[in-house]
Amino acid sequence: MAAMTTGNTGRAEANRRRILDVALAELLRDPDASMDQIARAAGVVRRTVYGHFPNREALIGTLVEGAAEALASAHAAGRAGVAEPAEALARSVLAVWRVADRYRLLVALAQRTVTVRGIRERLTPVREHSVRLLQRGLQEGTFVSPLPASALAYVHEQILFGLLEAVNDGLVPADEAARSAAITILTATGVPAALAMALVTKATNTMHTTNTANKTNTSC
Repeated sequence: MAAMTTGNTGRAEANRRRILDVALAELLRDPDASMDQIARAAGVVRRTVYGHFPNREALIGTLVEGAAEALASAHAAGRAGVAEPAEALARSVLAVWRVADRYRLLVALAQRTVTVRGIRERLTPVREHSVRLLQRGLQEGTFVSPLPASALAYVHEQILFGLLEAVNDGLVPADEAARSAAITILTATGVPAALAMALVTKATNTMHTTNTANKTNTSC
């Protein structure tokens, strides 16, 4: 009986994971995709989708939670091992943007179905780390701002959300957005433009080299 229960739980979790993966793809393709469309695309009956998610808003909320977790992981990986605040900020923004770019249409959709407060709450772990990084940079004089670190972190969030919308609306080319986002965040934090561009170039090259090395090691 226990084995059957474990098997059923495993199948249910696999179905849930598949529904989420398919839902993300369908919603990025068609932001108005219905629960019926998602069920058909996932190869399950409508009742199965509703068994995991009571409504469309709950499904989107779960996707947003997954995106927030991915953003937190990217933010941590980007700043890991970097002592200098400005470089750490540049690398964390570049790392976050790679994840955010995948979810940028979802973010726009979520703002229609999930409250802004709800999105902010999901980003609390990222913001807390950002505040500590900004506070250190302000204390060391690397960053200059009339705002306290806690308020500056909110400004950075809004800049990123605004740039996601700008990319969605075709105002900023997607392949230039990561670099533009990092430079904009740095200059908004009081880093001189020339230095900001140099830091972002360095961070981009370093992260590209690291990713290439990781792929090579994985293939071996």
